[in-house]
Amino acid sequence: MKVRVVCRKVCDYIRYDLKEIAFPSSLPDPPHIKKRRKLTWHERFLVLKEASRLYAASWVRDVGPELRPNDYKNEESEDGPGGAQRTAEGKEPSTLEDLAVAARGGMETLKPALQRVYMTRASAYRDALQSFIHGYQEGIQQVMEKKAKDSKSQQESDKST
Repeated sequence: MKVRVVCRKVCDYIRYDLKEIAFPSSLPDPPHIKKRRKLTWHERFLVLKEASRLYAASWVRDVGPELRPNDYKNEESEDGPGGAQRTAEGKEPSTLEDLAVAARGGMETLKPALQRVYMTRASAYRDALQSFIHGYQEGIQQVMEKKAKDSKSQQESDKST
C-alpha cells in the first residue's frame, strides 16, 4: 500500500512539478487583455519580409524617403523642387564623423580624438557643476538674508510690545 502511494507521488512529481521546474509557465494575462488571433503562414512571411527590409535599410547611413516619407516631404516643401539634396561642404563634421575618420587612421589618430571628446565632456560637466554650486550658494544666501530680516522684525515687534 505504501509503495503504491510513493509511486503515485513520484509520478505526479515528474508529470506536473518537474515539468513546471524545467519549463516554467508564464503568468496568465490580466482579464482586460483581449487575445489576438494567430497569424497565418502568409502573414508571418509578410511580417518577416518587411522586418528584414527595414533592418537592411537601417544599415544605410542616409535613410531615404521610403522609410521616412514625412520628413522628406517637409524638406522638399521648404527648399522648393529638388531642394532635398544635401551639401556636406557647408557644415562642420560631427563628433561621430570625427571619430569614424580617426578610427580609420588607426590608434595613433584615434587616441587624440578620444582625448578631445573626453576633455570636452569633462569641461562641460565642470562648468555645469560650477554653475550649480554658484546657484545653490545664491539660494542659501537669499534664505539666510530672509531669515535674518524675519528675526530682526520679530525682535523689533517684541521690543515694542
